[in-house]
Amino acid sequence: MLLPAWPRLNKELPLVEVDVEWVRFSTLNHRTKAEQLKAIHLSKRSDLFSSDPLGKLAQEAQYKILQSQAGFNELKSDLAEREQQEPAILTAEGVLINGNRRSAALRSLYLDDNHLAARYVRCLVLPDDASPDELVDLEAELQVAQTFKEDYSWVNEAMLIEELYERERKDFVRVAKKMHRKVADVRALYEKLQQLHQLVALSKGARLHIDFNDNESAFDELAKHIRGKQKSEAESVRSTYFLGTLAGVNYRTLRHLRRADAAEMVLREIESDRALQPLMQIIDAPKSVPVEADPLDDLLGDPETKPTGLVGILGFLATKSEDDVVKFESGQTATIEQIYSTIQGAIAAAASEAQEESNDHSAVAAPIVRTEKAIGELKRAVAALAKARRFPEWDESKLQEKVLDVRTLLNGLIPDDQR
Repeated sequence: MLLPAWPRLNKELPLVEVDVEWVRFSTLNHRTKAEQLKAIHLSKRSDLFSSDPLGKLAQEAQYKILQSQAGFNELKSDLAEREQQEPAILTAEGVLINGNRRSAALRSLYLDDNHLAARYVRCLVLPDDASPDELVDLEAELQVAQTFKEDYSWVNEAMLIEELYERERKDFVRVAKKMHRKVADVRALYEKLQQLHQLVALSKGARLHIDFNDNESAFDELAKHIRGKQKSEAESVRSTYFLGTLAGVNYRTLRHLRRADAAEMVLREIESDRALQPLMQIIDAPKSVPVEADPLDDLLGDPETKPTGLVGILGFLATKSEDDVVKFESGQTATIEQIYSTIQGAIAAAASEAQEESNDHSAVAAPIVRTEKAIGELKRAVAALAKARRFPEWDESKLQEKVLDVRTLLNGLIPDDQR
């Protein structure tokens, strides 16, 4: 059969049937990258998928990941009813490049449900000299298809883009061509993944990439806003978004805090909340974030430098899971989940204040902004007038009626004592 996505000129590949227990799942598959990082974290084995990718331990871990993905049972039911419709793609060594979920579902049908018709999986076999780069290119090409793309979370798709970006000499244009995507879309995914990397690093293992699959909008808005901003504003908004995301604040609320003083506004609300004062005592955070400092860099890079302000609160909470218990100086305790619930309210209050200020600013500026727009329209009307008057159907009296309306409106803009 022909495989159009295969990057070589010869796209005709042999079609074979192989035992579903014999094929090996790909541990390099970007559709499960975030899930693999979680499995590595839970197993405390950094080489879980790298020391022996085709061995029993790695394969069992990958099989569990595939079985745990959303829609797996529905896929099994579909395969049981309609059987395999599209062939999987296999390396000469027996590693699945595409069709991992389908093969896992067939294996489960055969082994767990005794569905004998699921014993074999049909595969297209790649040449035995296929290189790792060609396999990544093939995955990127296949990712264009909607049925293939549905298996990607935004995190895993961004990780594929990140790998291609490093390989393609840090050229987004080249990556976009391989992904058949707009350059802006590829860059956006890459940039929000870089923000996620920072938050995961900040958590020191308490949070993983996969934990933020449902927070794409927050990271998208954050990455877009801080692009090109001064360092102080970028860090202020970043720390606010990070803390808000950890606390479960909706991104629609956080967007009101895309401003240079966001961290100060949130910190002010936290400090004024009596329920959070015991937390502030153990964190000992001052009331403002130094403009000259780069608090996140300090937090991540220099363990001897104690972070301050909102970043101090973020650094303290990010390293803890929601079930962790904090003991205050008074002897009282609270879970991190309870603390986040209170912080949620503080951030919401700061966002509400920011929204009101924005509305007030809009109300103050509205007359001038609308007048400027009106001036622009009147200039265009004057420029078009000479040409319009040359046409026999031109109605001068109608224009003069409009001019009288404009004069009446202009009088409304002039104070009574200046008329």
